[in-house]
Amino acid sequence: MATDVKASKRVNHERLVRFVQAAFEKLGVPNADAQIGADALVAADLRGVDTHGVIRFSPQAWYVKWLSEGSMTARPNIRIISESASTALIDGDRGMGMVIGHRAMELAVAKAKQSGIGMVGVRNSRHYGMSAYYAMQALPHDMIGIAMTNASRQVVPTFGREARFGTNPMCFAVPADKELPFVLDMATTTAAAGKLELAARMEKAIPLGWALNEKAEVTDDPRVGQQARHVACPEARHLRRIEAGERAAERLALPQDREPRESRLEPLETDLLEEPAIVRDGTPPLVVVIGDVVLLRPAPEAAGTPVRSDDHVR
Repeated sequence: MATDVKASKRVNHERLVRFVQAAFEKLGVPNADAQIGADALVAADLRGVDTHGVIRFSPQAWYVKWLSEGSMTARPNIRIISESASTALIDGDRGMGMVIGHRAMELAVAKAKQSGIGMVGVRNSRHYGMSAYYAMQALPHDMIGIAMTNASRQVVPTFGREARFGTNPMCFAVPADKELPFVLDMATTTAAAGKLELAARMEKAIPLGWALNEKAEVTDDPRVGQQARHVACPEARHLRRIEAGERAAERLALPQDREPRESRLEPLETDLLEEPAIVRDGTPPLVVVIGDVVLLRPAPEAAGTPVRSDDHVR
């Protein structure tokens, strides 16, 4: 029988954070790290990303299981392996991904304030939950935040029969002056693998196209998809929207003394199914990055504009 949503109870999120934090500490996690981990999980639920919230705090799986069996380090020695003025590589010592990701983005923000851009890669880390939690750390600094990670192999390529890729989620968080920030948090698949787990717990069918069975045939049974570890092939619709938004932003180009609400953007014709152009008007994209945690700044108004230490926000 499916879960009765009406019978569910409301829980004060602050109490829930304290409960999860206390549980982490009981498992040997230091107070400050436990607070970050608990905040990250509850923040996912508050944003409606139930697949990456306290559902991951099951006693039989994920963080509790890993900490109990020792496959996740409760008190990791998180250290910087190498760094430059704008980049760094962190070793997480198999600690909680939420703690490592949080520290990595803090470091990226600090580097961006000094160099104009901060890029931090992470290795030897465990599951880090909702990507938006880290990308959104850049927003209070009026910076663009990007967070992405790899994932275990469970994605079947188009016309394939075996899993070859991870869901490899990514998030883009962009400040929008007086408006709400733009935040896109997505898996590179039709649906995140966590949605199969959530549907299975609620005993609900999933839309066709989300998952495949052992024979690479579509199924509406989330348990079948989980057992086969077959998540449906990637989609790029949202990345095309990012590209379209970038082109729209290029056309806006507001003077610094002009209020955004006083301006109007002319309609921009774009085909979201069209492959994004690598070069437009002779100008390459600002940055192309592959990594775990990334932070970048807007491009200068004109080519050759020097990047100053006090010029990291726009």
